[in-house]
Amino acid sequence: MTELSEQDQRLCDEAPAAYDDLRALFINCTLKPSPEPSHTQALADRSIAIMRANGVAVETVRAVDHHLAPGVYPDMTEHRADRDDWPGIFEQVVAADILVLLTPIWLGEKSSVATRVVERLYGNSGHLNDAGQSAYYGRTGGVIVTGNEDGAKHCAMNLLYSLQHLGYVIPPQADAAWLGEAGPGPSYADEGSGGPQNDFTNRNTTFMTWNLLHTARWLKDAGGFPVHGNQRPLWDAGCRFDAPNPEHR
Repeated sequence: MTELSEQDQRLCDEAPAAYDDLRALFINCTLKPSPEPSHTQALADRSIAIMRANGVAVETVRAVDHHLAPGVYPDMTEHRADRDDWPGIFEQVVAADILVLLTPIWLGEKSSVATRVVERLYGNSGHLNDAGQSAYYGRTGGVIVTGNEDGAKHCAMNLLYSLQHLGYVIPPQADAAWLGEAGPGPSYADEGSGGPQNDFTNRNTTFMTWNLLHTARWLKDAGGFPVHGNQRPLWDAGCRFDAPNPEHR
């Protein structure tokens, strides 16, 4: 278990609100199956430690350990797949107030596993909440990236866009990353990498975590994201949002 730094512990002790009714899900899109160590998970553990110190219920999923059938339907077993573990993971997604996607960098891009996870998230985008909004409304999302080559901002940009397109609220500075030297070399959790001691990365990880907590707190206290102007059933019925419902069509 990752220990908090003195500075992070102080921030937790001085938290401006209670967060112990929140739930967070970290989906690790490493290419390494368990029990191989994941450098991306090692960085995410710093964020997880802060959340747990504030009473947040945190779950982690290593996507590659599950059979996520290719496709963009909620359950691919209904579309010729022999097996699909995604429906169970989606239950964890919708139970979480905070979703953080983790990815390594390969050839300047997010991992293929991360692409698969985003595709499957998109496959559930037709699900609506009780207010007629996307089921992802009222939740907040962030991204953590590690690698030994350039591309962290590109990966974060792509994943954060995807999350907001689905309906997640993206707070400021909602990503954190660590990059080693270009080319072969130590990865984040390797001895002598300097990753766990990198002040820039640690600062960004802390800022991301607290901004996710603040945003999730506001959204939960507000009862979700405001519904005016974004309810699909009203749009499909031909309603103007400033007028009574038209005659049923």
